[in-house]
Amino acid sequence: MPEDPHAPMLQKGWNFTPDKPIGLTPIFAWPLNFMAIVSWIKTGWAVMAARTLILGVSILSWVFLQPALERCKTFEWGWMLEIWARNMGLMIFVAGSLHLFFFTLRTQGDDLKYDPRPMARKSRQFTFGNQVHDNMFWTLASGVTVWTAFEWITFWGYANGYVPMIQFSEHPIWFVMIFFLLPIWGGFHFYWIHRLLHWPPLYRLAHSLHHRNVNVGPWSGMSMHPVEHILYLSTGLIHWIVATHPIHFLYHMQLKALEASTSHSGYEALLIKDRSQLAVGDFFHQLHHRYFECNYGTHEMPWDHWFGSFHDGTEASVDMVKERKRRMHAEKN
Repeated sequence: MPEDPHAPMLQKGWNFTPDKPIGLTPIFAWPLNFMAIVSWIKTGWAVMAARTLILGVSILSWVFLQPALERCKTFEWGWMLEIWARNMGLMIFVAGSLHLFFFTLRTQGDDLKYDPRPMARKSRQFTFGNQVHDNMFWTLASGVTVWTAFEWITFWGYANGYVPMIQFSEHPIWFVMIFFLLPIWGGFHFYWIHRLLHWPPLYRLAHSLHHRNVNVGPWSGMSMHPVEHILYLSTGLIHWIVATHPIHFLYHMQLKALEASTSHSGYEALLIKDRSQLAVGDFFHQLHHRYFECNYGTHEMPWDHWFGSFHDGTEASVDMVKERKRRMHAEKN
C-alpha cells in the first residue's frame, strides 16, 4: 500500500523532527503554487535567516576588515594575516556562540534538538578522544587555513586583473542578482563534489573524517580533512570564470564556511522566549549524517530527488536507503 503522504515524520531514534515528510521546494513542486514560492523565497532571505545575516557580515567585512585590493597585488604577510585573523575570528564567533548557546549553557535544553545524544567524549573514534575537540581542531587548523588560502589567491587575482571583475555602476541589476544566484550554484557544486567524496578511495582518504559525526554540532560543519576542504571550497573557483565583484566572492566563501556551522547545529531553530527566532538546523542534511547514502545535496535543489537518493524522513525512505546500500555493497563485490 502506498505510504500516506500525511503520515507523521519518522520519530524512531530522534528527539525532534519536522512535522511532515520533507517535500520538494515549491519552485520544483507540481502544480506550481505562486504564493508558496513567494513565501519560500521570503523565508530563505528573511531578516533573521542565516544567509541574510551572513550577507550582512560580508558587507561589514568588506567595509571594515578587507585589505584594499591595491595591497593585494603582491603576496605580503601583512594583508594575508589580516584576512586569516578575520576568518579565524568569524569562525570562532559563529561556531563558538552556537555551541555555547546550545551545548555548553544548554539554553534551550533539548527543545528542537534532532538527535537526543550528547556530543561524544572518551571515544577513540575522534582525535583527542573528544568529538568537540576533534571538530574544533579540523575546523580551525585545516578549514580556516584552506578558506583563507582561497581568498589570498583570489583577491590577488582580482588585484592583478587575472580574475574578471564587474562594478555595481556598470551592471547594477546583475550585481544584485549574483547574491541570489550564488546559493543555487553552491547547491549544484556541493551535490557533485559530495557524490565524488563518497567514491570509496576518496571516502577512505578524506570524507570519512567528516562522517565521524553521526550526531552533529556547530563545530562539525567544517570539520573535514584538508582534501575535502579544498574540494568543498572550490565552489569559489566560479569567480575565476564568471565576472563578479570581490564582495560577491567574499560573501560566497563566508556563506560556505559559516553556514556549515548553522546547518550542522543539531537544532531546528534557535528559540528566544520559546519563539523560533532563527532557523539554524538542516534536517535534510541531518538525515545524510545518520543514513549516509542519501541526501548528498541541499534541500534547495532536487538533485537527490532526480537521482534517486532523496530521503524524506519516513520509514519508506529508511527502507529505500537500506536497499540502496545493499545494491552498492553487491556491486563492490
